[in-house]
Amino acid sequence: MSGMAAGVTIYDVAARAGVSIKSVSRVLNGEANVSPALRESVNTAVAELGYRRNLSARSLAGSSSSIIIAMVDEALTIEHWRSGRGNDYLSRLELGLLMECRQADYYLMVELVDYGAATLRRDLSAMLAAIRPEGVVLTPPNSDHPVVLDVLDEAGVAYARIGPERDLDRGVRIRMDERQAAEDITRHLIELGHRRLAHIAGPSAYSASRLRREGFEAALRKHGLAVDESLILEGDFTFQSGLQGVERLLALAERPTAVFAANDDMALGALQGAAAAGLSVPGALSVAGFDDTPSALFSTPALTTIRQPVAEMAAAAARRLVPTLRGEMPRSSDLNEETVPYQLMVRGSTGPLA
Repeated sequence: MSGMAAGVTIYDVAARAGVSIKSVSRVLNGEANVSPALRESVNTAVAELGYRRNLSARSLAGSSSSIIIAMVDEALTIEHWRSGRGNDYLSRLELGLLMECRQADYYLMVELVDYGAATLRRDLSAMLAAIRPEGVVLTPPNSDHPVVLDVLDEAGVAYARIGPERDLDRGVRIRMDERQAAEDITRHLIELGHRRLAHIAGPSAYSASRLRREGFEAALRKHGLAVDESLILEGDFTFQSGLQGVERLLALAERPTAVFAANDDMALGALQGAAAAGLSVPGALSVAGFDDTPSALFSTPALTTIRQPVAEMAAAAARRLVPTLRGEMPRSSDLNEETVPYQLMVRGSTGPLA
């Protein structure tokens, strides 16, 4: 079968399915108003013949490419790679997108975006012209970046945004209530008796960082605790910044008894910093994170964190984007917004104030 695929054309598919060339094209391009029987007939013929579409030719011809691009942050991805710690967030994101794209007969490409580049507009325009995607999935911080959104709108490319700010009604929106999640995990620490709580925040350019910090501060205020700016540090979502952050916090004359880091990597860095300082966790210091990466479960002690359903969010983004690509849904609509649930995972890294 695989040897046959190289010479198979769309004409062969049409002949095998007993339909017209136009009907085959409609099915392969994912057009709306195609009957289930026609779609099954064509897809069966494609599978039997081993037909593969020539995406380059279709793109040059100006027809749909069946390509969805996922844009991810270049600097953070490279930092994870260089550190040797990998990027579980990206892995789960890709899994969710791949499963949904395959189900809908779309191809997924992952592109690194230099969010801070002075040439961002030109770089994005060149990428869109070269690849000619039908749709784009944006991840933080690209999901809120005005230049990115403007370039996509100007190019007429539909997009889905994972973790966007609530006040931007553009494209498909998939979010989790990060502010409330951060408030919940901070309340957990307060209910354990902690009154001097620190926060290692993520980069301020990320909407998720701001929302998680807001949730942390909201929990303090609701429980009558002051927000102490000396106990709030900004990291960069890396293990090293968590380690350095907790070293600074532990050097204070009056150190915190609990630390909430804005992601698991920084929380794991904080765990190592506490161990290096000879502090028991959670006896002398409670540590909590956010994301629930695999490392959170296997750290010592296991990390209390917020389980963020990254794969589910990615799948929802693709699932809601595809109907807009096929003209079945408007590109911006209240129906194109979805909030996915999170879960507080209480483990061994947090405990009562000693």
